[in-house]
Amino acid sequence: MNLEELKALVIEALEDRKGMDIKVLDVRGKSNVTDLMVISSGTSNRQVRALAESVVEKAKEHGLRPLGVEGDRNSEWVLVDLGDVVVHVMHPQTREFYNLEKLWGEEAPAGERH
Repeated sequence: MNLEELKALVIEALEDRKGMDIKVLDVRGKSNVTDLMVISSGTSNRQVRALAESVVEKAKEHGLRPLGVEGDRNSEWVLVDLGDVVVHVMHPQTREFYNLEKLWGEEAPAGERH
C-alpha cells in the first residue's frame, strides 16, 4: 500500500467514527520516524478509543498490522503507529495543550488538508 492509499485509509477510518478536525502533517524531512502524521480529536474517552480502534481495524482489513498502539488506557491521547503514517487521536484540550501542528511546523498544503 502506498503512502496516499494509507493516508486515505486512515482518514476514512476516522471519518467513519466522526473524528473531528482531522489534519494531515507532512513531516518528511523533519522526522526519520514517519512520513505523515494524522491528527484527529474525539469528544470523550470512549470516542477517542473508538477512533483509534477504527484505524487499527481498517488497517488489519487491508493486511497491515500496526507497529504499536500507545495510550489506550486513559484514552485522552491514543497514538497508532502504522510506519509511514502515525495517527494521533486526542481530546481537544489535550490537542490544544500539546499543539502538535505547531510543534511539527505548518499544516500540509491545502491539497493535503482534510
